[in-house]
Amino acid sequence: MILLGIAIILATIYLLIKQYETRMVLFTSGVVMATLGGNPLAAFNAFAKSMTTAGLIEAICSVMGFAFVMKYTECDKHLIHLVANALTKIRPLLIPGATLGTFAINIALPTAAGVSAAVGTIFIPILVAAGVHPATAAAAVYAGTFGSMLSPGLAHNPFVAKIAGVNVMDVIRVHSKADVVAVLIGAASITLVAYLLKENKGYVAGTGAGVADGGERFKPKPLFAVIPILPVLILVLGATGISPVLQKVGVPHAMLIGVLIGIAATRKNPTQVTKAFFDGMGNAYGSILGIIIAAGVFVGGMEAIGLVKAFITMLVSSTALVKVAATFGPFLLAVISGTGDAVALAFNQAVTPHAAQFGLTVVNMGSVATLSGALGRTMSPISGSAIICASIAGISPLQVAKRNAPGMIIAVVVIMFMLL
Repeated sequence: MILLGIAIILATIYLLIKQYETRMVLFTSGVVMATLGGNPLAAFNAFAKSMTTAGLIEAICSVMGFAFVMKYTECDKHLIHLVANALTKIRPLLIPGATLGTFAINIALPTAAGVSAAVGTIFIPILVAAGVHPATAAAAVYAGTFGSMLSPGLAHNPFVAKIAGVNVMDVIRVHSKADVVAVLIGAASITLVAYLLKENKGYVAGTGAGVADGGERFKPKPLFAVIPILPVLILVLGATGISPVLQKVGVPHAMLIGVLIGIAATRKNPTQVTKAFFDGMGNAYGSILGIIIAAGVFVGGMEAIGLVKAFITMLVSSTALVKVAATFGPFLLAVISGTGDAVALAFNQAVTPHAAQFGLTVVNMGSVATLSGALGRTMSPISGSAIICASIAGISPLQVAKRNAPGMIIAVVVIMFMLL
């Protein structure tokens, strides 16, 4: 049964590499394993349990609702253009600045593909117009698409918080330094690669790869640009104790406050804002929570067939492997599958609850699995973000991924020592 379960997992990875629908693949694999394990209801029980996880639904749906409102009010556009305008004034920091700017914006707009499209269409043409090679320009944006690690709406943060029995901001506080160090390594690496390949200047647009048009002149309003980051700022002030008044403000509260301020500042139609917010909530449940539910079914199948128990037993008997498995397992699987979410969620559901048996804390183990999965996805040539950035730059996704690879590999080693 164990060998059969391993074969199914390998088949699952293969199907994810082939870009089959993630939820369908995870759900089907889980049901097959549960059936072979003699307990088909285990998969359906896991499905039902994952559907109603209160903490996850509150955080993820409210954040995505807020993100949709920011898109409707165009506050996200003001933020992106304001950052872009600042970058163009500091030529030596243009490449690393694009990575750090994308990372910062991704905190407020916590979807990798979404921020790649929104930021890429502005940042990439600006970099190319400044003489940066399109491949480096695309890589600079792509390398910053894990800023959502610092967002309370990222599926993994409330998920790990629920397992550990702590507040979502407590989880973010644990891995925040590692997140920042990782993006600094990534930005420095891309800049160094650009200098070594002489891609930091001298490129003339039109002589090589095609780059999407930067669009019309746009004058960002600082007031509108600040609104997307207000909820995160409120949560940070409350979690750190700087503002005692805000300590009782939860993620949904902060997002709703941000929505109300957005309506007041932009004077957009409240009816359309309401529709946008609930559309975002529905989208979050279907896409983000959908993966969590499917991953729960997958893990339920693994448990039914005996794989989880066997894996835990192996790690307990060889604790030296635990840190490597928790770090490089999600990392490598994310590289080859193009999704950091599916592999990290599966690992965190199956292994992270047993962290104490390995001498680790749930928060640290869950954080390193999540961050390593995100770093692996950020150097994968088949992820949605890589394809979007490459399409904007008019180049191959592989060209983007290989420029990111050195920084992501160094970063994953560093964060393992920082968190474990």
